[in-house]
Amino acid sequence: MYEFKDEGALVVFSGGQDSTTCLFWALETFKTVEVVTFDYNQRHKAEIACAKKIASDLQVPHAILDMSLLGQLAPNALTRSDIEVKAGEDGALPSTFVDGRNLLFLSFAAVLAKQKGLRHIVTGVCETDFSGYPDCRDVFIKSLNVTLNLAMDYQFVLHTPLMWINKAETWGLADRLGKLEYVRQNTLTCYNGLIGDGCGTCPACLLRKRGLEQYLAGKGIAI
Repeated sequence: MYEFKDEGALVVFSGGQDSTTCLFWALETFKTVEVVTFDYNQRHKAEIACAKKIASDLQVPHAILDMSLLGQLAPNALTRSDIEVKAGEDGALPSTFVDGRNLLFLSFAAVLAKQKGLRHIVTGVCETDFSGYPDCRDVFIKSLNVTLNLAMDYQFVLHTPLMWINKAETWGLADRLGKLEYVRQNTLTCYNGLIGDGCGTCPACLLRKRGLEQYLAGKGIAI
């Protein structure tokens, strides 16, 4: 692993499995690490509470930015209780897709990072298990990286440690970092707002559980 031991990083942080694994990766990679969480009026405020707790556990500086307007502009199952969580049909995106979310989150993260003198920004987007979200693609990240650099005349580097690995491999990364059990017990991935293994039935829980089962099976361990 290439280390930027003389530089600092800002992690876009939700308190979920992916962003928490990225946070542990960043702590091993950079000299200093801070995290930023976005309040976009998500249905489950437990997500923000979870992020706060993890940041406190790991003693990393934590900023929370108000992005509630996003929930108004782009109604979706993550911000509206009257919209059902369901997979996309006939090529449509899942009801959990939030238009512009990663574009806005990473742009605001970059503004914050520049004010703090940080040029490295870490995000847990992934093109392997990404549910078809267009703003999780590598081409989008590379394009935005160029745009941010031009827009602010600053040499940002967007890091995506999970981009080319699946959920089983993400669990493997957490394990190699010595944090598998912490990630399993303390993160919130569930669309129904339950920490840890979650409800076990929503799309996010099923993806997480399947990845864990695959990883542990490869080690000869039953979940």
